[in-house]
Amino acid sequence: MIFPVVSVESTLDRDPLGPLKLLADGTRLRILALLEAEELSVGELSRALGMAQSRVSNHLRLLREAGLLAERHAGASTYLRLATGDGSGLASRLWTTLRRDFEGAPERSADLARLAQVLAERRGQDTAFFDHLAGEWNKIAGEFETGQGRQRAAARVLSAPRTIVDVGCGTGYMAGALDGLVERLILVDSSAAMLREAERRFAPRASGSSVETRVGEIEALPLDDGEADGAVAGMVLHHLVGLDRALAEVLRVLRPGGALVVLELFPHREEWMRAELGDRYLGLEPGDVLRALSRAGFEGLTLETLSDRYRPRRLADPDGAAAAELPLYLVRASKPLLPSARPPHNEHAAGRGGPLRR
Repeated sequence: MIFPVVSVESTLDRDPLGPLKLLADGTRLRILALLEAEELSVGELSRALGMAQSRVSNHLRLLREAGLLAERHAGASTYLRLATGDGSGLASRLWTTLRRDFEGAPERSADLARLAQVLAERRGQDTAFFDHLAGEWNKIAGEFETGQGRQRAAARVLSAPRTIVDVGCGTGYMAGALDGLVERLILVDSSAAMLREAERRFAPRASGSSVETRVGEIEALPLDDGEADGAVAGMVLHHLVGLDRALAEVLRVLRPGGALVVLELFPHREEWMRAELGDRYLGLEPGDVLRALSRAGFEGLTLETLSDRYRPRRLADPDGAAAAELPLYLVRASKPLLPSARPPHNEHAAGRGGPLRR
């Protein structure tokens, strides 16, 4: 989901020197640089700075008031990211001027090293969570009312049936609809246990597509540039912290003209899915997904609602009735045939990583 800028009346509006005073503080510059690189919870940001949250909180308040931060709430956690809007404000313009010089600041290398550790811990927690659930995943998160979403996704990505990558493949639900229809399937997931379950799904068949599994993050896919003719992302995006870097990475591994098909949930209120299924978002607004695809450089965007529903179960009752029946939609997008003239999103991003999941 795109993260709305929190609108607060700013003291900067009444003080023409306010932006200069705001960005004269080194700690606030360090905060902006970290949040330009990665969306972070308040706790993660404090660890990346090497400071107690109490020391960071006042700086965050001032940056929010200046309109430089956006925030997102997920359960009890608050996530922050840089949000400079259209860049017309004085504070935004000052940050744009200062950020390149700030890359050489003495504190920057230490901040980046701590940030890398924070992201590694986050990935480890996510991977361990899904490794633990892998054996039960098909029971608790593998049922759909009609299966139309998977079939439509397969049909929409088959314009060039050679190599298709299933990003965040989980146990291979989406790839199952493509088996035998393409020459080569590449299944990517951060959880080795999920990939082992996917391998079991495809092992019994006598013939079909060539299938290979690769451990990797959606923000750093283990594929060469242009290696895939198409990509599917089924029930993946609502597990991610942010969409921009992940979608830019999918764009990278597609050949020019290659299609990406996204199967996603409309927003819902099944709060239990955060803890039991690892969902970071309770569904995603289609408009937010479309805008993120456009920012990443995709074109030819189409949206389709489906006569299908996702039917997850509670972990305590994997063989029981579905705990919810949630509506689905499909988005298709293509990589341009000609290179885009726009610069890559967030060129200052430090490192890669983050969760992914079917």
